[in-house]
Amino acid sequence: MEEFSVLLVDDEEDFLRTIIKRLAKRGLKAQGASRGEQALAMLAEEPRDVVVLDVKMPGMDGLEVLRRIKTSWPSTEVIMLTGHASIDAAMEGMNRGAFDYLMKPADLEDLLYKLEDAYRKKCVNESRKASSPTNSEPA
Repeated sequence: MEEFSVLLVDDEEDFLRTIIKRLAKRGLKAQGASRGEQALAMLAEEPRDVVVLDVKMPGMDGLEVLRRIKTSWPSTEVIMLTGHASIDAAMEGMNRGAFDYLMKPADLEDLLYKLEDAYRKKCVNESRKASSPTNSEPA
């Protein structure tokens, strides 16, 4: 698996620690934040390739964090994490630019698959931007 950076954002700290350890064993550069505000501060210091974002958190909820991520770091792909009660919020997140969503508890293999897909999409989008003509003037 190609190494890329992942930020997991979830207020369930045991879940966060466990997933970070398991992703690190797979060679991913994974870090965690337990609040939306903390995640935004971490992204400001060092943008990440993919963010896995819980929909329901105390303070700033996942949809607001998603909005801010897509405004400040539009090439960062976001996967929403949701429980059964908040599936509508996850779908709203996809309407607002999230790559995909996962139901909790997330299976590690499903998460890895979606992370790889999200990273591939980010790479394709960045290569398209790099190869598209900018500031081209008529000859």
